[in-house]
Amino acid sequence: MSLRRLLLNIAVLLAVAAMVIAGFWQLHRLSERRDRNSTITSRGQLPVVEVQDLVEIDDAYDMADEIEFRLVRAVGVYQPKDQVLIRNRTYQGSAGFWVLTPLRLRSGALVAVNRGWISHGTGTGASPADFASGEGEVEVVGPVRATVTAAGLQQSDPSGGVLAEMARPDLARLSQQLDADLLPIYIQLQAQSPSGGDLPVPVPSPDLGEGAHLAYAVQWFVFAAVAVVGYPLILRRLGRPGDEEAAMDVGV
Repeated sequence: MSLRRLLLNIAVLLAVAAMVIAGFWQLHRLSERRDRNSTITSRGQLPVVEVQDLVEIDDAYDMADEIEFRLVRAVGVYQPKDQVLIRNRTYQGSAGFWVLTPLRLRSGALVAVNRGWISHGTGTGASPADFASGEGEVEVVGPVRATVTAAGLQQSDPSGGVLAEMARPDLARLSQQLDADLLPIYIQLQAQSPSGGDLPVPVPSPDLGEGAHLAYAVQWFVFAAVAVVGYPLILRRLGRPGDEEAAMDVGV
């Protein structure tokens, strides 16, 4: 066997291994997606509870993983002067912001409420009082969501100063510019009484579809099968007398 043929065999084997690994990775992603969908559905069917019956000020931020997507109720007064815009958020293909507004509860503690989406043009240059839902006490209902921090190569928001915009709903960073304790979760607004008007637009519920992971897995396994079956047939054909020209055509 020539060195060139040997190297080609090794390359094909590595390619087959990579395709099989990619197929199983897609199946793993599908399993994760199904588990997440099941968690969202089951927690969303539980009774609505008062937010401070579910989470306390002293709880760690990572405890939100245990209660995320539970429906909670909160009653309080919005603090529009402290709200921030979460940039780079899309809605129906349009760029914009989330409006994250602290709600002062009757206990005096604060809970951040993602009141919804506004377009990029609407949010640019907005003053802190814009998109407030009026004065007085409101009741909000929505699922619990967990804080989001920079990961990997992502850049964190500046650690100093008062931010009008943030890259993500990082509750630890938001708490630095508030005058009261902030709960370690935020509420994704689903319903509010009295209503806050047409803007912001409430963020849609999480997509419970399974995506294309299964289709991608099948494709990778099919590609691997084609390589496993087809490559030996090519080698057999190229090994027959008179196939030197064919061998040169495929670079073997």
